[in-house]
Amino acid sequence: MIPEDPVMLLSFVNLKLRDYYKDLDALCEDLDLDPVGIRDKLASIDYHYDPSRNQFL
Repeated sequence: MIPEDPVMLLSFVNLKLRDYYKDLDALCEDLDLDPVGIRDKLASIDYHYDPSRNQFL
């Protein structure tokens, strides 16, 4: 399960991206998540995926 709270989700996703996945698509494919849903939820707290840094900023 992934966190529902956007701030906790941010921490969870950035940790996974940093330690385990080459990009957001790989993370979402492996964990069977919707990348649009992740982007939208994190955009609601003004964080956006930066592929060059492989993290939400």
